Amino acid sequence: MSRRARITVMTSGHLSTCPRMLKAADALSADGHDVRVVATNHVPWAADADADVRSRRRWPVTTVDYARSSSGFTYWRTGVRYRASRAAAESMGAERLPFPIAARAFGRVHAELVDAAMSSAADFIYGGTTGALAAVADSARRRGVPYAVDLEDLHSGETAGADAAVTDALATRIEREVLRGAAFVTTSSEAIGRVYGERYGVAPAVVHNTFSLPAAAPDFARADRSTFRVYWFSQTIGPGRGLEDAVVALGRAGGRAELTLQGGPQPGYLDALTALAREHAPLTTIVHQQPVPPDSMIDAARGYDVGLALEQMVPLNRQLCVTNKAFTYILAGVAVAMTDTPGQHALGLDLGEGAQLVAPGDVDALAAALGRWMREPARLDCAKRAAWSAARRRWHWEHELERGRLCALVREAVS
Repeated sequence: MSRRARITVMTSGHLSTCPRMLKAADALSADGHDVRVVATNHVPWAADADADVRSRRRWPVTTVDYARSSSGFTYWRTGVRYRASRAAAESMGAERLPFPIAARAFGRVHAELVDAAMSSAADFIYGGTTGALAAVADSARRRGVPYAVDLEDLHSGETAGADAAVTDALATRIEREVLRGAAFVTTSSEAIGRVYGERYGVAPAVVHNTFSLPAAAPDFARADRSTFRVYWFSQTIGPGRGLEDAVVALGRAGGRAELTLQGGPQPGYLDALTALAREHAPLTTIVHQQPVPPDSMIDAARGYDVGLALEQMVPLNRQLCVTNKAFTYILAGVAVAMTDTPGQHALGLDLGEGAQLVAPGDVDALAAALGRWMREPARLDCAKRAAWSAARRRWHWEHELERGRLCALVREAVS
């Protein structure tokens, strides 16, 4: 096969909510391949961000629409099939369930993703996100081409709540099946890779959640020295992400602060967090911002003093992952307050003065770390500059161990 291969990149998320597959498509296209992306549409707020993403790129996109407002019968058909498949998994157990049903119980639009992947010729299929894993393997096997999967998270250890046992069992079944025959496997942290190696005997290549170096360096000047500006973002704003600890810690730190949260809030959560701030952090103002397209995330983080990467120890995946938060902050020249989890420990050490590592749940330690930056402007300035220096040195997408590693793996797989 020539170097110019036809590659399908697949995600079960929106283009704008899966930056790893977006970066992969961009990288493989720039590396000379003919790239097509299969993605979905199901969350109304992400549609505008998707349009922004597509306007900046030339590779084609096949979209599986199952939004209630626009997909017609697809929303209802996939919902009924998904619930029936989940009920079968609960009744029979994930291991006894025929794999086609397990795949539909794990990914609501599994069949539609496979159909979309099969709608155009491909020499290689690469994909990630929970609901796309089985579809990557299924469509590649039907077409008779090699495939690879991106296990960004430990999918069999990322669920909490009443249905965690069923979901984790299904994830284990899917992981085992898709790893069988994959040309290679990527993941997002060394800690996650070690667990996959222990469970399945694979050696995932670690491609971190880094982003491209911005065209302009950060401006480290503080627009308002009287207010300590703290930033956090995610697709969903809700409990279990360390935000309650952050609010209480800012209160104990004692200074005037502004905590900006960017993302879609769960119903009632912002009101509850604001009430917590009134009680424990009366000098802290909570600001909510709507999500922005992935190409704008670094710019959105500029101008803040500290970014929060407060991953917790439950569920298991949270303690193993290194999300895109810290990597976004440092590219914007923002210091990082991060929990000392197995996943984040090495990055925190590498960032040096640019980060403060605190034990998960240790509010006093978080308050002390934030307070030092709050009270000592010179220390804060040094931290922000150190964060940016680390980003330029190692933690950016163009680094040979990030984009270069993925492109090399794909070249070998399609050669």
